[in-house]
Amino acid sequence: MQHIAPEHVLVLGGTTEARALAQELVDLPGVRVTTSLPVTRPVPLDPPGEVFRGGFAGAGGLAAWLRHQQVRAVVDATSPFAARITARAVEACAFADVPLLTLERPAWVPQPGDDWRPAADLDAARDALGAGPWERALVAVGGLHLGPLVHLTRPRLVLRLSRLPEHPLPAGCEVALRRRTADVDGERAVMAARGVGVVLTTDSGGPGGAAVLVAARELALPVVVVRRPVVPAVEGAPPAPRAAHAAQAATWVRETLDAVGARGR
Repeated sequence: MQHIAPEHVLVLGGTTEARALAQELVDLPGVRVTTSLPVTRPVPLDPPGEVFRGGFAGAGGLAAWLRHQQVRAVVDATSPFAARITARAVEACAFADVPLLTLERPAWVPQPGDDWRPAADLDAARDALGAGPWERALVAVGGLHLGPLVHLTRPRLVLRLSRLPEHPLPAGCEVALRRRTADVDGERAVMAARGVGVVLTTDSGGPGGAAVLVAARELALPVVVVRRPVVPAVEGAPPAPRAAHAAQAATWVRETLDAVGARGR
């Protein structure tokens, strides 16, 4: 009896959406799921299926890995701020002739009562904080994005983190650890207790960070929002189709594998 190898799908992960997608795909018959996780950022729990750590050594390394592992489809479910990884995925999949989908949670949209101050990047956000009249700023950008803020001396920073990062923190900062899922009451209490006058966050989208925005709105605090980076175009590679949630991405994977299988018959 001839053995039929499962169709291999690679998920570029590290996000809640990536884990949800792996959970949907791992139960599909005849599908092998591998999730690539960043070595620089710990995740609370490995996703179901196989896990790959260690990086691919650029677009060329990823293309070689896709061919060697006989990957039939790739879903880029990395952070909206992982523009470099996304560009490499586009280039590698075009080179290896593997279909690619981008799974990215929708950006936040300002609501009535919001006072958002858009910033092109974290350097611009740092400059906006330094030029403002505020004495304390709550920073909710994640531990990996604190580098541009390390030497900021004013305003005093209150870091809203789920865990302490391994690298140095900004001098004189305060840390307010978030020990469970963020909620509006908890975020509002931190802002009020610490005398926060402005909030800094990234437009990561999704429900996880939205509580900070709602709390700032209720306290009438301005929010410096770092825009998502623009992924540079890759010559000769068309933009990847997009999905906004895991179920939509799982449907694309099933349809793509069916199309790939039909071409091989």
